[in-house]
Amino acid sequence: MSSNKIIVNNALLIFAGITGFFFFMKILGLDNVSELRLLNFVFVFWGINRAIKTNIHNNRELVYFQNLLIGVGTSIMAVGLTILGLIIYVTFLDAAFIEVLENSSFWGKDLNLSLVVFALAIEGIASSVVCAFILMQYYKNYKINTTAVA
Repeated sequence: MSSNKIIVNNALLIFAGITGFFFFMKILGLDNVSELRLLNFVFVFWGINRAIKTNIHNNRELVYFQNLLIGVGTSIMAVGLTILGLIIYVTFLDAAFIEVLENSSFWGKDLNLSLVVFALAIEGIASSVVCAFILMQYYKNYKINTTAVA
């Protein structure tokens, strides 16, 4: 499987997880509980781990930097998709969501969509790169099992 396909597949899975979780919270009326948004980290961590593991097992790639790039690429693409989803959501479905963000303890007041997008891009990329580095501490000494099981 090509590296690009691994990145796209896992970025789409992260995006689907975050989006599904967001709509699940919205259905339950918990979309104003900002602390629950921290669980997005679980989807990001899982998707990056899955991308690196897929690259190691399918492509037999053990080069640290190559696997790190797979993890970072996956997370950056997922952040981009999530930001695009937020733009579409706020623009076409619920413009009042910016007010929900303003009322949370994380964001502050006087928000606009551009500011939220910028902040999410910086925060998302930074946390995703950190996740990829954390996971690579495990995978840097990972060995592929070459013995066949009968």
